Amino acid sequence: MGKIKQFAESERGKDILVVLIVILVGLASFELGRLSKGNDGSGIKIEYPIQNQEASVISQASHSSVLQKTEIEKNSTGKKFFASSRGSKYYPVGCEAGKNLKQENRVYFNTREEAEKAGYELSASCR
Repeated sequence: MGKIKQFAESERGKDILVVLIVILVGLASFELGRLSKGNDGSGIKIEYPIQNQEASVISQASHSSVLQKTEIEKNSTGKKFFASSRGSKYYPVGCEAGKNLKQENRVYFNTREEAEKAGYELSASCR
């Protein structure tokens, strides 16, 4: 124990300790950076406020893409409502509340009455 204390107090020992501390801080910083990136590879997202004109253009673009997606969904199935085969709620095609339902678990209906006859009720999120 005496030799370690004597080495730590010497000039050479202090230099080695400083180098070790710098190396450990660098490694810790590197690992924290890797951890902050996450498993999905998305990294950290920085968003800046946008001008009113740009916001309106972006809003119009996203609105039209939602409408196009809804039309594609309607046209591909020909149905206007869907429900989960495992649940008790039904949703209009394009309703955000139902977008997380897996395609393989979806049951489609032409009318509200058809969905309600099958035992489903309209989701409160889509009213």
